[in-house]
Amino acid sequence: MHAPTAPASALPSLDRLLRLPALSTLIRDHGRSRIAHLLREHVQGLRERSGRGQLSPEQLQRAVAEPGVVAALQSALAADARLDLQPVFNLTGTVLHTNLGRALLPDAAVRAVTRAMTAPVDLEFDIALGRRGDRDARVRALVCELTGAEAATVVNNNAAAVLLLLNSLANRREVVVSRGELVEIGGAFRIPDVMRSAGARLREVGTTNRTHPADFDSAIGTRTALLMEVHASNYAITGFTAKVDTARMASIAHGHGLPLAVDLGSGSLCDLSAHGLPREPTVQEALAAGADLVSFSGDKLLGGPQAGIIAGRADLIGRINRNPLKRALRMDKMGLAALEAVLALYREPELLPQRLPTLRTLSREQGDIHAQAQRLLPSVQQALAAHYAVEAVPMYSQVGSGAQPQAQLASAGLRIRVAAAAGLDRLAKRLRGLPRPVLGRIAEDALWLDLRGLEYGDEAAFLAQWSALQA
Repeated sequence: MHAPTAPASALPSLDRLLRLPALSTLIRDHGRSRIAHLLREHVQGLRERSGRGQLSPEQLQRAVAEPGVVAALQSALAADARLDLQPVFNLTGTVLHTNLGRALLPDAAVRAVTRAMTAPVDLEFDIALGRRGDRDARVRALVCELTGAEAATVVNNNAAAVLLLLNSLANRREVVVSRGELVEIGGAFRIPDVMRSAGARLREVGTTNRTHPADFDSAIGTRTALLMEVHASNYAITGFTAKVDTARMASIAHGHGLPLAVDLGSGSLCDLSAHGLPREPTVQEALAAGADLVSFSGDKLLGGPQAGIIAGRADLIGRINRNPLKRALRMDKMGLAALEAVLALYREPELLPQRLPTLRTLSREQGDIHAQAQRLLPSVQQALAAHYAVEAVPMYSQVGSGAQPQAQLASAGLRIRVAAAAGLDRLAKRLRGLPRPVLGRIAEDALWLDLRGLEYGDEAAFLAQWSALQA
């Protein structure tokens, strides 16, 4: 015999539920409209269960009684609150992780963003002259000061910068690029696609592994708008290779009366080798070598917010700024405030490792990270008990976001092993379910937690979660 099903007709009206005394506090805190919407969803769920024969009279009675209704509403409100961006522990070994927001902003940038968010600011107002100003003025001045460029402009990311540059200077004309530099970045976003969207015609020269000066010379014609160099920031070609350097590219372009644009991608404003990191071409070097325009990101090696910056000749920047797309791609006040604050830190380069989280994290020494792993090891071992083997071991980090793909940064962390691979998947899922999710990587039959990305100030919060984790 089948258990009786509560009929849908037995469901109370929404108005009756809203009059429950216990709901008055929820209505005060969240508003009548919001609580009515959630109640409507609660009743609809019960109606659907009734239609499937899955709602007994006893279940219905509990679900529409005052405690049951309050519990359902509180659960729904808590679920809604979890829709916010959630902080995580990035122990993947990828410092500038695209899926985790890339660069962390320094305190100076956070303060600047807070000011921009909480009070009117002179975003496009010249206080000294009492009239409308230029929203990019402060950032432009800093970029020019730091790079030696004549002028600069800024948009919301580097892909937008390249799109705007090409549309402004090469619409319906040809852009000559080495075949070995036709890169694809994350999300299947390809340089040829950007060019096509910008209205420019791609003219490939050379081969995948070897391109020579003569290849560029022979490709230049009456329809050529500019030469372009794309820094291969997310891959590397090694072996039998040949590449035309920036200075020679500039010489060829200028010999034909054309500009040279260099897309540095995750371009840096300082010599990373001075901080024990692999060397990376800088914006200053590209301009000094003769590039007329250099585009680069703000949220990668620069260590700032998402932004695309173009620096170079004043006449070319002027043409770019007159393009209507510039307004569509512009940065908002929060991004500009953060970018200005980060760029200002580069005026005192000796202090960057202390002030800039990206550089501080990338330049951490392996011995320092290994000592941290040893401190954390006992607590993690205790939390996982006898089900998992945990060790403090050396490992290698990577920069991430396409920057320095071959660079391996000597690091350290915790390696967790278990007999069954499925056990690692279950553990990784449970770590993702912690109040502040812990994200590592599974490889070689182990879960690796690279501690390069764990700041000292976060150690206590990190350890506090493990005590609640039952293996």
